[in-house]
Amino acid sequence: MAVVATGAVVATTPTGESHAGSTVQDVLGGEQLRIMAPAAPGGGWDQTSREMQGALRELVGRTEVYNVAGAGGTIGLSQFVRFDGDPTQLLTTGLIMVGAVKANGSGHSLADTTPLVRLTTDYQAIVVPADSPLRDTADLVAAMREDLPSVSIAGGSAGGVEQILAGMLAKAVGGDPAQVSYVAHSGGGEALTTLLSGRATIGISGVSEIEPQIEAGTVRALAVSSPERLPAVPDVPTLREGGLDVELQNWRGVAAPKGISAEEERALEGLLLDMTRTREWRDALERRGWGDATLAGPEFEDFVRSEQERVSRVLDEIGLG
Repeated sequence: MAVVATGAVVATTPTGESHAGSTVQDVLGGEQLRIMAPAAPGGGWDQTSREMQGALRELVGRTEVYNVAGAGGTIGLSQFVRFDGDPTQLLTTGLIMVGAVKANGSGHSLADTTPLVRLTTDYQAIVVPADSPLRDTADLVAAMREDLPSVSIAGGSAGGVEQILAGMLAKAVGGDPAQVSYVAHSGGGEALTTLLSGRATIGISGVSEIEPQIEAGTVRALAVSSPERLPAVPDVPTLREGGLDVELQNWRGVAAPKGISAEEERALEGLLLDMTRTREWRDALERRGWGDATLAGPEFEDFVRSEQERVSRVLDEIGLG
């Protein structure tokens, strides 16, 4: 389920001008750009939205970021679709929302938006409290094989990347993914609280979100879901090093409302691609440990459609559909 980063595919000028010649200033018409982070503050979508806010400042001035939490982003999505035809509204989205749409039976999907640009990728970390008896992946595998339902797992929203990974772990150890005791949360902070309170055996979180707790010693990382060790947490082995043939990568991107014009779409894509070239954004990628996965235009739209189909199949296969 790895996502391969590719280069941008829409050329723009530093002013956000598309090949059609329409500038972002023309598109916004003097209005402020607003970015919805469809999750609680502190999580990956919130982090991405606020890093975008900083990187966009020199291009369009002040932007507004606001949070609409719940149900893997589907509550925010249900509100966002009401902005039909409004080019001043952006939605931070990604793999978690694709899975949550399926798991929650949402009446809306990314097909009801205009996908603009894929921005980043992020791997997952499997963590335990500092005093946990589980020391490595082998201990986790033994515990799951002995009594899968007793190994409770704290993570993000139902159907999101964390629950997908939980099901993949269960399948890899020979268990039934439908028997996983998964405790869903609307944000990483809530999942961490559950883990540290002893109400969960392990936690699953994006590396960029949980890294501060790993460094502080609040939690210990057993493994990461990447094919190779990550520079951000070089001492943490991969799941494959621990004997599990499991790899999973998250991605995040941006969508606009459905109903915007082709010219507005090109101008917004151009703006976001200009943003990815700013020093502020490049610094954010390094600081957060995010992979650069920039992809725009029809290629990103095709990618989103393929992700919806692929994630739906995966959730069905592991009993989470």
